[in-house]
Amino acid sequence: MKLIMHDDGVARCGWPGTDPLYMAYHDEEWGVPEYDSRALFEKLILDGFQAGLSWITILRKRDNFRKAFKNFEPEKIARFTSKDVERLMQDAGIIRNRSKIESTIKSARVWLEMQKKSDTAFADFLWSFVGGKPIQNTLTPRHQYPTESEESRAMSKALKKLGFNFCGPTIIYAFMQAVGMINDHMTTCHRHSACKKMGKKHG
Repeated sequence: MKLIMHDDGVARCGWPGTDPLYMAYHDEEWGVPEYDSRALFEKLILDGFQAGLSWITILRKRDNFRKAFKNFEPEKIARFTSKDVERLMQDAGIIRNRSKIESTIKSARVWLEMQKKSDTAFADFLWSFVGGKPIQNTLTPRHQYPTESEESRAMSKALKKLGFNFCGPTIIYAFMQAVGMINDHMTTCHRHSACKKMGKKHG
C-alpha cells in the first residue's frame, strides 16, 4: 500500500494513481456511506461484472451500463427476456459476459422477491452486516489492504443463499469498501476523516 502526494498538494490512497477519472471516483465516491437500496444494487452488480477485471475498466463503462440496464432499477431489469440478453451481448459499451448478464436479471428478480417477503429494505439488510454503521479501519502505508473479512464472508453467504451470484467474499469486501460500510481510506489520506464524519452523521 502506498500514499501519493499529487500535484494539487492532496494526499490520496495510492490505488487510483493519476488517472483523473479514478482520482475523482476516489475523492467523491469511494468510502462514502451509501444508504439507497437502488444505488447499492447497482454497485453490487457492477462489482460482480468487475470479477476478473479492474475497477477502472468498469468505471469507464459505467454510463453505458446504466443505459443498458435501465439505470439499474430492479423492477425494469426483472422483466428482461432472452431478447434483452441477446441485445446486451451485442452492446460493445458494456462487458459482454452472458453469465454475468443473466445473473443480473436473476438478481433483480431475487431483489424484488426479497422486498415482497420482508419489510426490511435492501439497504437495511446489507447494512445489518456491519451493525448499521461503517467500520472505521486505521490503515497506514505499512498495511496491506484486506481482501475479505468476517463481515464480507457473512454477507456473501447470505446473498448466495438468497440466489445472488458473483458475490464471493472478496467481491463483497470491495463492495463494502466502495459503499462506505468499511472505511479503508488510509488514515493519512485526505478522505479518511471526511468519510468517518459522514458515517457518524448518519448514525
